[in-house]
Amino acid sequence: MLDFIFYPQVGQVPVYVEVSESLYEWLAHSDFARVGQSKIRSLSLDGEALELSVVDLEQETRQGLATFLRDQIIKESDRVLGELDEVRSKSEVQEMTYRLRKFQELRKCVENPVYSYLQRV
Repeated sequence: MLDFIFYPQVGQVPVYVEVSESLYEWLAHSDFARVGQSKIRSLSLDGEALELSVVDLEQETRQGLATFLRDQIIKESDRVLGELDEVRSKSEVQEMTYRLRKFQELRKCVENPVYSYLQRV
């Protein structure tokens, strides 16, 4: 599993969105990776200053990422709804909806103004 990390303002705890390697790789080759530029920023975590490569979540970047994720949510919803009739177990439903749930989790973090930076490396 790999993480996308959302950093809030100083003094608050970052949020880790854990995704599978395959989804991480897919996102890395999608428009999700092309929105916003990573830059080295000095962030304070647990009182320690760290130099991290992060994307500033200013309005344009936040909007671009949210739009991408909403589009993926729509596509995944269509796919899931098309396959629901064939589902036999709870584990099949969880597996089938994994990407949809992760896109939603990422979207909620992107749209949350508490988070100022995204680390996607």
